[in-house]
Amino acid sequence: MAVPSVLFVCVHNAGRSQMAAALLHHHAAGAVQVRSAGSAPADTINPAVREVLAEIGLDLSREFPKPLTTDAVEASDVVITMGCGDVCPVFPGTRYLDWQLDDPAGRPAAEIRPIRDDIDARVRALLAELVPVV
Repeated sequence: MAVPSVLFVCVHNAGRSQMAAALLHHHAAGAVQVRSAGSAPADTINPAVREVLAEIGLDLSREFPKPLTTDAVEASDVVITMGCGDVCPVFPGTRYLDWQLDDPAGRPAAEIRPIRDDIDARVRALLAELVPVV
């Protein structure tokens, strides 16, 4: 059976989608291919997002915002959007989910932790669906 592929998309690929990708990558331990992208990528990842992930042992120092491409969407089994509107191309056979999450942009770490924890719970539920025995 092929490894499922998930793409997380937000506007800047500097907060929500980066957190989701890091958390799924961590929890899946190779059982899921994980990507993230932004419809209008920022120059860097939000420093407070890096901080709240570092608190739980996840290092984003090698990550950077990436542009959304048609190829990335087409190569994904599941595409999860997070506040980026209808900019994501739609392909038959791909599952699309929209997670309504607060944007961490401009927020301090204390306000981002609950967003991180919400994303973590959603990621764990998604992983249980995609790979029931991890």
